[in-house]
Amino acid sequence: MIRAREEFLKSDLAKQYNVVDIKTIVIPPGLWKSYIEKGKADVAWGGGPTLFDYLYQEGLLQPLTLDIALKAAAEIPEEVAGTPMKRKDEQGRIYWVAAAIASFGFTVNHERLKDYGLEVPKTWSDLASPALGKPLVELGEPALGIADPTQSTSNTRMYEIILQRYGWEEGWKVLTLMAANAIVYPGSGDVRDAVIRGDIAVGITIDFYGYTARKVNPACEYIIPQGETIVNGDPIALVKGAPHPEAAQAFIAWVLTEGQKIWLSPDINRLPANPKVFETPEGKERQDLYEAYKAATQAKGMPFNDTLALMYEQVMQWYFKATLISLNDRLKEAWKLILQKYFAGELSEEEFKKYVDKLGAAVEFVDPETGQKVKFTQEYAIKIRDRFIKDAAFKDALITAWKRAALEKYMSIIKELGG
Repeated sequence: MIRAREEFLKSDLAKQYNVVDIKTIVIPPGLWKSYIEKGKADVAWGGGPTLFDYLYQEGLLQPLTLDIALKAAAEIPEEVAGTPMKRKDEQGRIYWVAAAIASFGFTVNHERLKDYGLEVPKTWSDLASPALGKPLVELGEPALGIADPTQSTSNTRMYEIILQRYGWEEGWKVLTLMAANAIVYPGSGDVRDAVIRGDIAVGITIDFYGYTARKVNPACEYIIPQGETIVNGDPIALVKGAPHPEAAQAFIAWVLTEGQKIWLSPDINRLPANPKVFETPEGKERQDLYEAYKAATQAKGMPFNDTLALMYEQVMQWYFKATLISLNDRLKEAWKLILQKYFAGELSEEEFKKYVDKLGAAVEFVDPETGQKVKFTQEYAIKIRDRFIKDAAFKDALITAWKRAALEKYMSIIKELGG
Protein backbone atom coordinates (compact mmCIF):
# COMPACT_ATOMS: atom_id res chain seq x y z
CA MET A 1 0.00 0.00 0.00
CA ILE A 2 2.97 2.29 0.54
CA ARG A 3 4.01 1.64 -3.07
CA ALA A 4 0.47 2.30 -4.28
CA ARG A 5 0.38 5.58 -2.39
CA GLU A 6 3.68 6.72 -3.90
CA GLU A 7 2.72 5.78 -7.46
CA PHE A 8 -0.81 7.16 -7.31
CA LEU A 9 0.38 10.55 -6.09
CA LYS A 10 2.49 10.80 -9.27
CA SER A 11 -0.46 9.95 -11.51
CA ASP A 12 -2.63 12.20 -13.68
CA LEU A 13 -5.71 11.09 -11.74
CA ALA A 14 -4.22 12.37 -8.51
CA LYS A 15 -3.57 15.74 -10.15
CA GLN A 16 -7.04 15.81 -11.74
CA TYR A 17 -8.72 15.25 -8.37
CA ASN A 18 -6.28 17.44 -6.42
CA VAL A 19 -4.99 14.62 -4.24
CA VAL A 20 -1.70 15.68 -2.68
CA ASP A 21 -1.44 13.05 0.07
CA ILE A 22 -2.92 9.75 1.21
CA LYS A 23 -2.87 8.62 4.81
CA THR A 24 -2.66 4.85 5.24
CA ILE A 25 -3.82 3.37 8.52
CA VAL A 26 -3.28 -0.31 9.28
CA ILE A 27 -5.60 -1.62 11.98
CA PRO A 28 -6.87 -5.11 12.97
CA PRO A 29 -10.09 -6.23 11.26
CA GLY A 30 -12.00 -6.00 14.52
CA LEU A 31 -11.49 -2.22 14.63
CA TRP A 32 -12.60 -1.43 11.07
CA LYS A 33 -16.27 -0.97 11.96
CA SER A 34 -15.70 1.57 14.73
CA TYR A 35 -13.10 3.43 12.68
CA ILE A 36 -15.41 3.78 9.68
CA GLU A 37 -18.30 4.83 11.91
CA LYS A 38 -16.19 7.71 13.19
CA GLY A 39 -15.92 9.03 9.62
CA LYS A 40 -12.13 8.72 9.54
CA ALA A 41 -11.78 6.73 6.32
CA ASP A 42 -12.48 7.09 2.61
CA VAL A 43 -11.38 3.70 1.27
CA ALA A 44 -11.28 0.21 2.76
CA TRP A 45 -8.56 -1.97 1.28
CA GLY A 46 -6.86 -5.12 2.49
CA GLY A 47 -8.53 -8.11 4.05
CA GLY A 48 -10.70 -10.70 2.39
CA PRO A 49 -14.27 -10.71 1.09
CA THR A 50 -15.75 -12.04 4.32
CA LEU A 51 -14.62 -8.88 6.12
CA PHE A 52 -15.95 -6.68 3.32
CA ASP A 53 -19.25 -8.55 3.20
CA TYR A 54 -19.57 -7.95 6.93
CA LEU A 55 -19.01 -4.21 6.36
CA TYR A 56 -21.55 -4.35 3.52
CA GLN A 57 -24.14 -6.05 5.70
CA GLU A 58 -23.54 -3.48 8.43
CA GLY A 59 -24.24 -0.68 5.93
CA LEU A 60 -20.69 0.66 6.15
CA LEU A 61 -19.93 0.66 2.42
CA GLN A 62 -21.41 2.84 -0.32
CA PRO A 63 -21.66 2.03 -4.03
CA LEU A 64 -19.30 3.31 -6.68
CA THR A 65 -20.88 6.16 -8.66
CA LEU A 66 -18.04 7.96 -10.47
CA ASP A 67 -17.77 7.07 -14.17
CA ILE A 68 -14.04 6.38 -14.03
CA ALA A 69 -14.53 4.03 -11.09
CA LEU A 70 -17.38 2.20 -12.79
CA LYS A 71 -15.39 1.86 -16.03
CA ALA A 72 -12.41 0.52 -14.11
CA ALA A 73 -14.59 -1.96 -12.23
CA ALA A 74 -15.98 -3.17 -15.57
CA GLU A 75 -12.46 -4.37 -16.52
CA ILE A 76 -12.46 -6.81 -13.60
CA PRO A 77 -14.02 -10.21 -14.40
CA GLU A 78 -17.38 -10.86 -12.78
CA GLU A 79 -16.02 -14.09 -11.33
CA VAL A 80 -12.85 -16.14 -11.26
CA ALA A 81 -12.88 -19.91 -10.75
CA GLY A 82 -16.57 -19.64 -9.87
CA THR A 83 -16.03 -17.02 -7.16
CA PRO A 84 -17.56 -13.51 -7.42
CA MET A 85 -15.08 -10.68 -7.88
CA LYS A 86 -17.65 -7.98 -7.04
CA ARG A 87 -20.36 -7.48 -4.46
CA LYS A 88 -23.50 -6.02 -6.01
CA ASP A 89 -26.94 -5.25 -4.60
CA GLU A 90 -30.25 -6.08 -6.28
CA GLN A 91 -30.01 -2.90 -8.36
CA GLY A 92 -26.58 -3.93 -9.66
CA ARG A 93 -24.69 -1.26 -7.74
CA ILE A 94 -21.10 -2.23 -6.92
CA TYR A 95 -20.14 -2.05 -3.23
CA TRP A 96 -16.76 -3.72 -3.45
CA VAL A 97 -14.58 -5.00 -6.26
CA ALA A 98 -11.55 -7.26 -6.23
CA ALA A 99 -8.23 -5.44 -6.53
CA ALA A 100 -6.25 -8.70 -6.53
CA ILE A 101 -7.01 -12.40 -6.47
CA ALA A 102 -5.68 -15.06 -4.17
CA SER A 103 -5.84 -18.78 -3.51
CA PHE A 104 -5.18 -20.49 -0.21
CA GLY A 105 -2.82 -23.35 0.49
CA PHE A 106 0.56 -23.93 2.06
CA THR A 107 4.19 -23.14 1.39
CA VAL A 108 6.75 -25.86 1.93
CA ASN A 109 10.49 -25.71 2.42
CA HIS A 110 11.77 -28.78 0.57
CA GLU A 111 15.12 -28.80 2.37
CA ARG A 112 13.47 -28.86 5.77
CA LEU A 113 10.98 -31.54 4.66
CA LYS A 114 13.95 -33.65 3.58
CA ASP A 115 15.68 -33.06 6.93
CA TYR A 116 12.61 -34.36 8.74
CA GLY A 117 12.04 -37.22 6.28
CA LEU A 118 8.58 -35.91 5.43
CA GLU A 119 6.58 -36.25 2.22
CA VAL A 120 5.26 -33.13 0.51
CA PRO A 121 1.73 -32.56 1.85
CA LYS A 122 -1.09 -32.43 -0.67
CA THR A 123 -4.20 -31.84 1.47
CA TRP A 124 -5.23 -29.99 4.63
CA SER A 125 -5.61 -33.32 6.42
CA ASP A 126 -1.95 -34.09 5.64
CA LEU A 127 -1.11 -31.17 7.96
CA ALA A 128 -3.05 -32.88 10.74
CA SER A 129 -1.38 -36.26 10.25
CA PRO A 130 0.69 -38.31 12.70
CA ALA A 131 3.51 -38.20 10.12
CA LEU A 132 3.74 -34.41 10.41
CA GLY A 133 3.77 -34.84 14.19
CA LYS A 134 6.93 -36.98 14.16
CA PRO A 135 9.38 -34.05 14.41
CA LEU A 136 7.40 -32.80 17.42
CA VAL A 137 7.73 -36.18 19.16
CA GLU A 138 11.28 -37.07 18.13
CA LEU A 139 12.94 -33.64 18.17
CA GLY A 140 10.56 -31.40 20.07
CA GLU A 141 10.26 -29.27 16.93
CA PRO A 142 6.88 -28.58 15.31
CA ALA A 143 7.15 -28.92 11.53
CA LEU A 144 4.11 -26.76 10.77
CA GLY A 145 3.29 -23.07 11.17
CA ILE A 146 -0.16 -21.48 11.42
CA ALA A 147 -1.40 -18.04 12.52
CA ASP A 148 -3.88 -16.64 15.02
CA PRO A 149 -7.21 -16.15 13.18
CA THR A 150 -8.02 -13.06 15.26
CA GLN A 151 -4.95 -11.43 13.70
CA SER A 152 -5.07 -12.87 10.18
CA THR A 153 -7.91 -12.68 7.67
CA SER A 154 -6.14 -15.11 5.33
CA ASN A 155 -5.74 -17.76 8.03
CA THR A 156 -9.35 -17.20 9.08
CA ARG A 157 -10.41 -17.96 5.52
CA MET A 158 -8.30 -21.14 5.46
CA TYR A 159 -9.89 -22.39 8.68
CA GLU A 160 -13.33 -21.68 7.18
CA ILE A 161 -12.35 -23.58 4.04
CA ILE A 162 -11.36 -26.58 6.18
CA LEU A 163 -14.62 -26.46 8.15
CA GLN A 164 -16.64 -26.45 4.94
CA ARG A 165 -14.45 -28.96 3.08
CA TYR A 166 -14.52 -31.58 5.86
CA GLY A 167 -17.72 -30.62 7.66
CA TRP A 168 -17.97 -29.02 11.10
CA GLU A 169 -17.08 -32.04 13.28
CA GLU A 170 -14.33 -33.51 11.11
CA GLY A 171 -13.12 -29.98 10.30
CA TRP A 172 -12.50 -29.17 13.95
CA LYS A 173 -10.59 -32.43 14.28
CA VAL A 174 -8.34 -31.37 11.38
CA LEU A 175 -7.90 -27.88 12.85
CA THR A 176 -7.12 -29.26 16.31
CA LEU A 177 -4.45 -31.63 15.06
CA MET A 178 -2.99 -28.92 12.82
CA ALA A 179 -2.67 -26.67 15.88
CA ALA A 180 -1.13 -29.57 17.81
CA ASN A 181 1.44 -30.09 15.03
CA ALA A 182 2.22 -26.39 14.73
CA ILE A 183 3.95 -23.36 16.05
CA VAL A 184 1.20 -20.73 16.26
CA TYR A 185 2.50 -17.36 15.03
CA PRO A 186 0.84 -13.99 15.65
CA GLY A 187 0.37 -13.18 11.95
CA SER A 188 0.46 -14.78 8.53
CA GLY A 189 3.63 -12.90 7.53
CA ASP A 190 5.41 -14.54 10.46
CA VAL A 191 4.45 -17.96 9.11
CA ARG A 192 5.81 -17.10 5.66
CA ASP A 193 9.10 -15.85 7.08
CA ALA A 194 9.50 -18.97 9.21
CA VAL A 195 9.16 -21.19 6.12
CA ILE A 196 11.69 -19.06 4.23
CA ARG A 197 14.19 -19.35 7.10
CA GLY A 198 13.57 -23.08 7.48
CA ASP A 199 12.32 -22.75 11.05
CA ILE A 200 9.39 -24.90 9.91
CA ALA A 201 8.89 -27.27 6.99
CA VAL A 202 5.35 -26.19 6.11
CA GLY A 203 3.32 -23.04 6.67
CA ILE A 204 -0.27 -22.33 5.69
CA THR A 205 -0.22 -19.23 3.49
CA ILE A 206 -2.10 -17.18 1.01
CA ASP A 207 -0.67 -17.65 -2.49
CA PHE A 208 1.40 -14.49 -2.87
CA TYR A 209 3.26 -15.24 0.35
CA GLY A 210 4.24 -18.52 -1.28
CA TYR A 211 5.41 -16.79 -4.46
CA THR A 212 7.47 -14.36 -2.40
CA ALA A 213 8.95 -17.23 -0.39
CA ARG A 214 10.07 -18.90 -3.63
CA LYS A 215 11.69 -15.65 -4.81
CA VAL A 216 13.63 -15.32 -1.55
CA ASN A 217 14.45 -19.01 -1.09
CA PRO A 218 14.24 -21.33 -4.14
CA ALA A 219 13.82 -24.30 -1.75
CA CYS A 220 10.29 -23.05 -1.07
CA GLU A 221 7.20 -23.93 -3.11
CA TYR A 222 3.57 -22.85 -2.86
CA ILE A 223 1.08 -25.73 -3.10
CA ILE A 224 -2.63 -25.43 -3.92
CA PRO A 225 -4.56 -28.30 -2.30
CA GLN A 226 -6.56 -29.42 -5.33
CA GLY A 227 -10.28 -29.62 -4.66
CA GLU A 228 -9.73 -28.11 -1.23
CA THR A 229 -9.25 -24.42 -1.94
CA ILE A 230 -11.10 -21.41 -3.25
CA VAL A 231 -9.95 -18.42 -5.27
CA ASN A 232 -10.83 -15.16 -3.54
CA GLY A 233 -10.98 -11.62 -4.74
CA ASP A 234 -9.32 -9.24 -2.28
CA PRO A 235 -11.63 -6.20 -2.26
CA ILE A 236 -11.32 -2.45 -2.31
CA ALA A 237 -14.34 -0.30 -1.48
CA LEU A 238 -15.67 3.19 -0.84
CA VAL A 239 -16.82 3.47 2.77
CA LYS A 240 -19.98 5.09 4.11
CA GLY A 241 -19.46 8.70 5.13
CA ALA A 242 -16.20 9.06 3.19
CA PRO A 243 -15.01 12.68 3.60
CA HIS A 244 -13.60 12.73 0.03
CA PRO A 245 -15.82 10.40 -2.05
CA GLU A 246 -14.75 11.58 -5.52
CA ALA A 247 -11.03 11.53 -4.79
CA ALA A 248 -11.48 8.14 -3.12
CA GLN A 249 -13.17 6.71 -6.21
CA ALA A 250 -10.42 8.13 -8.41
CA PHE A 251 -7.94 6.21 -6.27
CA ILE A 252 -10.03 3.03 -6.55
CA ALA A 253 -10.18 3.47 -10.35
CA TRP A 254 -6.39 3.81 -10.47
CA VAL A 255 -5.89 0.71 -8.28
CA LEU A 256 -8.05 -1.33 -10.68
CA THR A 257 -6.22 -0.19 -13.82
CA GLU A 258 -2.77 1.44 -13.90
CA GLY A 259 -2.17 0.49 -10.27
CA GLN A 260 -2.40 -3.22 -11.09
CA LYS A 261 1.28 -3.02 -12.07
CA ILE A 262 2.10 -2.69 -8.36
CA TRP A 263 1.34 -6.38 -7.90
CA LEU A 264 4.04 -7.28 -10.46
CA SER A 265 6.85 -6.00 -8.26
CA PRO A 266 9.17 -8.88 -7.24
CA ASP A 267 8.83 -7.95 -3.58
CA ILE A 268 5.00 -8.01 -3.74
CA ASN A 269 4.13 -10.87 -6.14
CA ARG A 270 0.35 -10.64 -5.99
CA LEU A 271 -2.01 -11.92 -8.66
CA PRO A 272 -3.74 -8.97 -10.39
CA ALA A 273 -7.53 -8.90 -10.58
CA ASN A 274 -7.32 -7.15 -13.96
CA PRO A 275 -5.77 -9.58 -16.47
CA LYS A 276 -5.06 -6.70 -18.90
CA VAL A 277 -1.96 -5.89 -16.87
CA PHE A 278 -0.24 -8.93 -18.37
CA GLU A 279 -0.52 -7.25 -21.79
CA THR A 280 1.68 -4.35 -20.63
CA PRO A 281 5.48 -4.37 -21.03
CA GLU A 282 5.81 -4.80 -17.25
CA GLY A 283 3.33 -7.68 -17.30
CA LYS A 284 5.12 -9.46 -20.12
CA GLU A 285 8.27 -9.52 -17.99
CA ARG A 286 6.45 -11.50 -15.27
CA GLN A 287 5.66 -14.71 -17.10
CA ASP A 288 6.17 -16.59 -13.82
CA LEU A 289 3.37 -14.59 -12.23
CA TYR A 290 1.22 -15.04 -15.32
CA GLU A 291 1.66 -18.81 -15.02
CA ALA A 292 0.71 -18.57 -11.34
CA TYR A 293 -2.33 -16.51 -12.34
CA LYS A 294 -3.42 -19.19 -14.83
CA ALA A 295 -2.84 -21.95 -12.25
CA ALA A 296 -4.97 -20.13 -9.68
CA THR A 297 -7.80 -19.28 -12.04
CA GLN A 298 -7.84 -22.85 -13.40
CA ALA A 299 -7.40 -24.53 -10.01
CA LYS A 300 -9.84 -27.25 -9.04
CA GLY A 301 -11.76 -25.47 -6.35
CA MET A 302 -14.49 -26.51 -3.93
CA PRO A 303 -17.96 -25.17 -3.20
CA PHE A 304 -17.76 -22.48 -0.54
CA ASN A 305 -20.65 -20.73 1.16
CA ASP A 306 -19.43 -17.22 1.96
CA THR A 307 -22.72 -16.33 3.65
CA LEU A 308 -22.43 -19.33 5.98
CA ALA A 309 -18.84 -18.45 6.88
CA LEU A 310 -19.91 -14.94 7.81
CA MET A 311 -22.66 -16.30 10.08
CA TYR A 312 -20.16 -17.84 12.50
CA GLU A 313 -16.85 -16.16 11.69
CA GLN A 314 -16.13 -14.10 14.83
CA VAL A 315 -17.31 -16.90 17.10
CA MET A 316 -15.11 -19.41 15.25
CA GLN A 317 -12.06 -17.13 15.50
CA TRP A 318 -12.29 -16.74 19.26
CA TYR A 319 -13.19 -20.37 19.91
CA PHE A 320 -10.07 -21.32 17.93
CA LYS A 321 -7.96 -18.90 19.96
CA ALA A 322 -9.42 -20.00 23.30
CA THR A 323 -9.13 -23.75 22.80
CA LEU A 324 -6.21 -24.21 20.38
CA ILE A 325 -3.92 -21.22 20.91
CA SER A 326 -4.28 -20.15 24.55
CA LEU A 327 -3.92 -23.80 25.62
CA ASN A 328 -1.51 -24.87 22.89
CA ASP A 329 1.09 -26.23 25.33
CA ARG A 330 -1.46 -28.57 26.93
CA LEU A 331 -2.83 -29.54 23.51
CA LYS A 332 0.68 -30.46 22.38
CA GLU A 333 1.33 -32.39 25.57
CA ALA A 334 -1.74 -34.54 24.99
CA TRP A 335 -0.99 -35.02 21.27
CA LYS A 336 2.64 -35.97 21.94
CA LEU A 337 1.57 -38.61 24.45
CA ILE A 338 -0.92 -40.06 21.96
CA LEU A 339 1.73 -40.15 19.21
CA GLN A 340 4.48 -41.55 21.44
CA LYS A 341 2.34 -44.50 22.46
CA TYR A 342 1.05 -44.97 18.92
CA PHE A 343 4.53 -44.96 17.37
CA ALA A 344 5.74 -47.38 20.10
CA GLY A 345 2.94 -49.80 19.25
CA GLU A 346 1.26 -49.31 22.64
CA LEU A 347 -1.97 -48.08 21.04
CA SER A 348 -3.92 -50.08 18.48
CA GLU A 349 -5.37 -48.33 15.44
CA GLU A 350 -8.76 -48.40 17.15
CA GLU A 351 -7.39 -46.91 20.38
CA PHE A 352 -5.46 -44.28 18.47
CA LYS A 353 -8.61 -43.26 16.59
CA LYS A 354 -10.52 -43.06 19.88
CA TYR A 355 -8.00 -40.61 21.34
CA VAL A 356 -7.81 -38.57 18.13
CA ASP A 357 -11.59 -38.30 18.10
CA LYS A 358 -11.61 -37.21 21.75
CA LEU A 359 -8.81 -34.67 21.25
CA GLY A 360 -10.37 -33.19 18.13
CA ALA A 361 -13.99 -33.10 19.24
CA ALA A 362 -15.62 -29.69 19.72
CA VAL A 363 -15.93 -29.08 23.46
CA GLU A 364 -18.97 -29.45 25.65
CA PHE A 365 -19.20 -26.54 28.05
CA VAL A 366 -21.54 -24.78 30.44
CA ASP A 367 -23.44 -22.02 28.64
CA PRO A 368 -22.95 -18.89 30.78
CA GLU A 369 -26.45 -17.69 30.01
CA THR A 370 -28.51 -20.84 30.62
CA GLY A 371 -26.22 -22.78 32.94
CA GLN A 372 -26.84 -25.82 30.73
CA LYS A 373 -24.13 -27.99 29.22
CA VAL A 374 -24.00 -27.52 25.46
CA LYS A 375 -21.74 -28.60 22.61
CA PHE A 376 -19.97 -26.15 20.33
CA THR A 377 -21.88 -26.93 17.16
CA GLN A 378 -22.19 -24.87 14.00
CA GLU A 379 -25.79 -24.14 14.91
CA TYR A 380 -24.78 -22.85 18.34
CA ALA A 381 -22.04 -20.65 16.86
CA ILE A 382 -24.53 -19.10 14.42
CA LYS A 383 -27.18 -18.63 17.11
CA ILE A 384 -24.94 -16.64 19.46
CA ARG A 385 -23.02 -14.65 16.85
CA ASP A 386 -24.83 -11.32 17.14
CA ARG A 387 -24.76 -11.27 20.92
CA PHE A 388 -21.15 -12.46 20.93
CA ILE A 389 -20.15 -9.46 18.82
CA LYS A 390 -22.16 -6.89 20.78
CA ASP A 391 -22.03 -8.13 24.40
CA ALA A 392 -18.47 -8.02 25.76
CA ALA A 393 -19.37 -9.68 29.07
CA PHE A 394 -21.11 -12.56 27.28
CA LYS A 395 -18.11 -12.96 24.97
CA ASP A 396 -15.64 -13.05 27.89
CA ALA A 397 -17.77 -15.56 29.79
CA LEU A 398 -17.94 -17.86 26.75
CA ILE A 399 -14.20 -17.68 26.15
CA THR A 400 -13.61 -18.61 29.79
CA ALA A 401 -16.06 -21.52 29.53
CA TRP A 402 -14.40 -22.78 26.32
CA LYS A 403 -10.94 -22.64 27.89
CA ARG A 404 -12.10 -24.50 30.99
CA ALA A 405 -13.75 -27.26 28.96
CA ALA A 406 -10.79 -27.64 26.60
CA LEU A 407 -8.32 -27.79 29.48
CA GLU A 408 -10.39 -30.50 31.18
CA LYS A 409 -10.39 -32.50 27.93
CA TYR A 410 -6.63 -32.21 27.42
CA MET A 411 -5.82 -33.04 31.05
CA SER A 412 -8.15 -36.04 30.94
CA ILE A 413 -6.23 -37.46 27.98
CA ILE A 414 -2.88 -36.71 29.60
CA LYS A 415 -3.97 -38.46 32.80
CA GLU A 416 -5.36 -41.49 30.94
CA LEU A 417 -2.07 -41.91 29.08
CA GLY A 418 0.02 -41.61 32.24
CA GLY A 419 1.44 -38.17 31.54
